Amino acid sequence: MRVVACCLMASAALLVGCQLGPADRSPDGEAAPTPRSGSVTPSDELSEAPRTAPRPSASLMPSRSPRPPDDPPGSPAAPVRFRAQSALATVRALAADIGPREATSPAYRRAAGLVEDRLRGLGYRVARQRLQVPAGVSWGVPVRSGTTWNVVALPAAFHTEQPHLLLGAHLDTVPQAPGAEDNASGVAVLLEVARMAVRGDTRLPVVFVAFGAEEPRGEGDQLHHFGSQAYAGRMTVQQRSALRGMVSLDRVGVGRVVPICTGGVSPPTVQNQLTRAASRVDVPVRRCDDNQSSDHWSFEKEGMLAARLGSTPYAAYHSAADVPGVVRRAQLARTGRITWEWLRSR
Repeated sequence: MRVVACCLMASAALLVGCQLGPADRSPDGEAAPTPRSGSVTPSDELSEAPRTAPRPSASLMPSRSPRPPDDPPGSPAAPVRFRAQSALATVRALAADIGPREATSPAYRRAAGLVEDRLRGLGYRVARQRLQVPAGVSWGVPVRSGTTWNVVALPAAFHTEQPHLLLGAHLDTVPQAPGAEDNASGVAVLLEVARMAVRGDTRLPVVFVAFGAEEPRGEGDQLHHFGSQAYAGRMTVQQRSALRGMVSLDRVGVGRVVPICTGGVSPPTVQNQLTRAASRVDVPVRRCDDNQSSDHWSFEKEGMLAARLGSTPYAAYHSAADVPGVVRRAQLARTGRITWEWLRSR
């Protein structure tokens, strides 16, 4: 991975601000947990979230990108390839082992812990971005207000005011759905591409974000995409300028053609880049320009370049039938190849 050398800024806002606010406190008014020594806190809004079980600490500032555990020391570098079977195993871990992951539920916390541990194990600096979501009705099921988190992973020795790309996928589900396709599939591709980015060069540093509370909690745009709205809305002017493109991976495991969509507001820069990338890796695609139902829309509304991969209709959408058997390994591979090619070249 191409690494941009810089110093971590201790006093300036590294992601969104520097004053302790209500979002940094738990619902009972206690201060948010203090990050471990060596952890990264890109803003006051980013912190270690409560965990159900302790895990070993890990350095978030390695002097170089770590060699993945499946690549023994001294062995020649293997070609960087998307491992669809590993992505499918992640779908099973999220949708079968954990199941429905409504944004304020204990199950969501377990899923966030899984994603955080995977990214931290790859050598990324990982933190949680805390946000509050309101009570409401999510696809016909009442949901409580509460706290949720975005899981944010940054390359070592990188600052978000330097040119970069962002790859995101929402981690939550509607309450009644195990969410294999919506959206364990997107998270699975994100984690596999994050592994590839450790081993192979990308044209710019890449920030990886598992967004919380993407699913609606009522009617209207303001009751949807809470995690990505929080992330995009808290970015500084410098960070927005530094972001060269955002892609949302959402429902990417069904069908034979990969949708490449925008909300119809931003210029089609990223959409065009993805289309060219798909052509180079021989993956069929379908373009659409009126898709505002994923996290790319939060960035488009804020004037940033963004697009979405995925959104093929399927019968199990937002239902208890959205189980791992719905997801196809070949489609995960198609999406992964496009995504990696986009990160690697224009």
